[in-house]
Parts: sequence; structure tokens; C-alpha cells
Amino acid sequence: MEVTRIFDLLPYIKENYAWQDDQLAGKINGEWRRYSIDEYIEYANNVSYGLLALGIQKGDKIAIISGNRPEWNFLDIGIQQIGAVPVPIYPTISESDYEYILSLAEVKIIFSEGAELLAKLQHILDKITSLQELFTFIDRGKGHRYFSQLIELGKQNQQPELLEKLKADVKTDDLATIIFTSGTTGHQKGVMLRHSNIIANFKCCEPIPPALPGAHALSFLPLCHVYERMICYLWHWKGYCIYYAENIGTIADDAKYVQPESMTCVPRILEKLYDKIYIAGESMPFLKRTIYYWALEVAMNYKLEGNWWYYNLKHRIADKLVYGKLRNILGGKLSVVVSGGAALQDRLVNFFSGAGFPIMEGYGLTETSPVIAVSNFSKHGRMAGTVGPVLEGLDVKIAPDGEVLCKGHNVMIGYYKNPEETANVIDKDGYFHTGDLGKFEKHGLLRITGRKKALFKTSFGKYVNPNLVEEKFKESPFIDQLMVTGSGQKFAAALITLDWAFMPGWWARHKMGAYPKNRQDVVNNPIIEKRIRKEVAKYNKHFGDYERIKKFTVIADEWTPQTRELTPTLKLRRSLIEERYKDIIAELFV
Repeated sequence: MEVTRIFDLLPYIKENYAWQDDQLAGKINGEWRRYSIDEYIEYANNVSYGLLALGIQKGDKIAIISGNRPEWNFLDIGIQQIGAVPVPIYPTISESDYEYILSLAEVKIIFSEGAELLAKLQHILDKITSLQELFTFIDRGKGHRYFSQLIELGKQNQQPELLEKLKADVKTDDLATIIFTSGTTGHQKGVMLRHSNIIANFKCCEPIPPALPGAHALSFLPLCHVYERMICYLWHWKGYCIYYAENIGTIADDAKYVQPESMTCVPRILEKLYDKIYIAGESMPFLKRTIYYWALEVAMNYKLEGNWWYYNLKHRIADKLVYGKLRNILGGKLSVVVSGGAALQDRLVNFFSGAGFPIMEGYGLTETSPVIAVSNFSKHGRMAGTVGPVLEGLDVKIAPDGEVLCKGHNVMIGYYKNPEETANVIDKDGYFHTGDLGKFEKHGLLRITGRKKALFKTSFGKYVNPNLVEEKFKESPFIDQLMVTGSGQKFAAALITLDWAFMPGWWARHKMGAYPKNRQDVVNNPIIEKRIRKEVAKYNKHFGDYERIKKFTVIADEWTPQTRELTPTLKLRRSLIEERYKDIIAELFV
């Protein structure tokens, strides 16, 4: 069975892995519901039949606004089979963003999850002139039909011959999906990707998950992001069974049950996991605590490129005493964790790999389907601080100004209804300009060094790369987010937000009394002020004088995608933050 369109994956799975009875799984009322490949195909086909009964035609846009669930996959495949175009959208963006995206894409039908999201959408539905109907996933009343009713509509209007004809009319270079960027600057842009873009991308990533048909993968990163979506297609291709975590808070419990061999992650989750692992040792008895922290230090000194015999001896002891218990936190069977979306600190790559969680870092963008480079298990296939070698079939080069340029099978068609912006990022020779700065290390491994637009120059003419500074400072367990600023100023300064999950425990361990109800009281506490200054001084030592944070302000706010300071992929919206805190920033340079 040849896979040339994304929906070809379903007959491919049936041909190669039909014996699996849990191709997809998700929780309903706290209980796992598993779907075989036959059920998967039946649901996807009934989605197709239901949409055809509603008058949906090739090229029509259908929005999916939902967290991860098997129904997401049923919709994704069912929409594509008739040549319509799925438009996945984050469930956490603002009403104005929804209005902009849904109107621009001329969406015909919306599938929406959750009462809160439905309430948000209700305010703008009458402004979406193309919209025919909104479906919810469960019966929420308010006059909207729901997913089960679409499936029933499909069952009553089955047209298998027509469906096969429509599938045959979809070509590998046809538009498969439109994915809107997270919008670090200005409005989101709709990235148009072909079937061939995404298929070539997951086939090139095939060596990353080990060949373990029937193995389990745990998914919790949003499917509306191209990264997780492509990985799920890859898991389908490799014969993995995909289980969707109930939510971020249940990852550990779900992992213990699922015992996944593969999962994806973003650096922030790994950073939080490391903090929890480290803090866990503080309450242990003296001898056990001493052994525990010794083992953590051994893992931190692990070298991906190989280790001396004496280190390996210590590592075997530490593995028997500590690491096995750590691995059980995520089910005990993980053979690979793929990290993407941002740079992962070198120390964490070493630590988790040393503790038996093999980390593979990858790099790419929505516009590149998404992977440009990714680490692998081959000799010289990974090195801490790099994102691995470039995928086969891609032409990647570094421009004279340090920007990473990419040409090949993964580059998008262009931005939807935005030819000017498309021309700005894809040059006449077909190279996509990523906006990221990078360089090649030995063995062709790519290192990403920052964002081109984020660079700024001080009044002394020195360039500061804020990404490098921010990532280093976020190694501190006290610091959740940090934004470096100082364009045209004499020095670099920063806004800092505290890790509000970490602070209450630290406060209690240091016997500082009742934890304040008001976060501003935490920020203003002299002991906290002194400690944050100590942290800033500690991490400043890693940088040259012109890069060091000379002044900073700790903000009592928490920056999240919901409060808009972060994109849904947890990147800083610098212009928004600079505008929102312009008075505080101005005081830093007085």
C-alpha cells in the first residue's frame, strides 16, 4: 500500500497492522476508550458522508478547535478524504483571533470543544459570513448539533462509490491543510501545506522512533500544531498505538498506565519535570538524599558522544539505585523522547539521556511541515546544543548574515491569501528564509543560535542575542519567563516572572511563614528580592559585559497564552510585552 495522500495511512495501517485493537485511545469520563483500525476507518468514512450530506465540497475549509482526542483524527481524515481542507486552531486564542482566522479562511463548518470555548465563539459567529454550522463534540444544547449526530447523518447517507471517486481525485500535491502560525508579531498567517509536504517529512523522520509495531505512544502536545500532528502520522506509519493524555496534569498517571515507548515534548515540560525530580530529594533522609543527588550529578555529566570507563561504572551504579525509579515516572519503557518547539538546555539533554530518557532534539517551522533537522541514533547523529543533521532531500544553507535557509520537499505552498508575505520569505531560488540564526557544527549537525528579528544593538554598537540570555537564565528554578530588552540603550535589562508553581514549596522549605495570598507581596519580600539578585548574578557570569543583565524588574504577573504574553507554542510576544510594560521598561533605563 503506497501512501501518497495523508488519508492513505488508514488502509496502510489495515494492511500492515490490522491485528492492533487500540490504534487510537482517549478517555471518556475517566475511562479509556480504544478504537481498532476498522473503527477508525468507519468513523472517518462517516465523517466524510456526513459532510457530503451537508453540502461540503472539495476545497471547503473546516475548522477543528479542540484538544487531543480520537475524534480529532476522525475529523482530520474524514475531511481530507473528500478533498476539503481541515483548519486546526488553538483552543486558547482570543475572540479577535478567532474572528480573523475563521473569516480569512472562509470556514464553512466549525467543530468546537468545551463550554468556555463555545461561549467565546458565540460572540463572533454572526460575523463569519461563510459559516454554515457549528458542531460541538458532546451535546451542549444552545441549538448546536454535536459529533455523534454528524456520524449518524453519515450512516444514513453512505455513498461509498462517490467517496472512492472523491478520494481518487485528491492528488499528492493538493492542499492538505491550512495551519495558522502562532503570531509572535501581528496577525497569524495561514500556512498552506500539501499532502506531499507532510508525507515526505514523516517518512524522512522514520528512523527516530524504533521499529516496534504495536508499541504505545503517549500524545499530549496539541494536535493543532504541525509538530504533534506530523509525529502522530509518523506513529501511524510505524505501527504505534496512540493514546491521548487526559490533560497536562494527568501525564504522569497516564504514562504509568500506557507505558509508552515514544512521546514528544517541549523544553518547558522537561524543565518542569527536572525541577520536580530535583526537589523530590530534599525531603529524603540524609543517606538516601546523598545517594540521590550524587546520581543526579552523574546524569548531568553524561556525554552523548561517549563516556570513560570510570564514568560508566558510576553510571551503572546510579542506574540501579536511582534512574530506574525515575524512568517509572513515565511508565518505564520510553525508548525515545523527541523535543522540539524551542531550544533545550544542554544540561537537560545530558541529564535526561543519562537517566535513560533518550532525548532527540528537532528543529523546524510550520512553513517547513515542520522538521528541517532532527537528532537520531546513528553515529554522530546527535550532540547537546544541536538539533541534529538536516533531513534527507533538503538543501539547507546559512546566509551571510547567519540566517538558516531551507529548500526542498518540506517547504509550504505559501501563505493563504497573502502572496506579498509569501514572496518575503521564499526567494526567487526557492529557499525559505526561516528567520532563525544558526550554524553547522562538526558532522553536519545544525545549531540554532537565536531569532534574527530578536537581535538588538546597544548604544555602544554591541549586538545582544536575547534568546541565548533568556534560555540560560531560565535554568534557574525561580524564573519562569524572562524577556531581555535594551535596543539603543547603554546596557541590557530584563523583565522577570517567577515560577509560581515552585515558589510556595521554596517558601515553606525555608520556613518563611504563611505564604502570601498576593503575588506582589512575594515579589516585594526582601528575602526574595535578594535571592533573585543572586540568581541574576549567577547566570550573568556566563556572558560578556555587554550581554549581562544590568537592571531587572520582577513582575508579579504570570505570562501565559491566555494572557497573550506567550504564543500558544510558548514563545514570547515581544512587541506586546514591550507595549504592555512600557512604563516599567522605561524606568529600567532611567
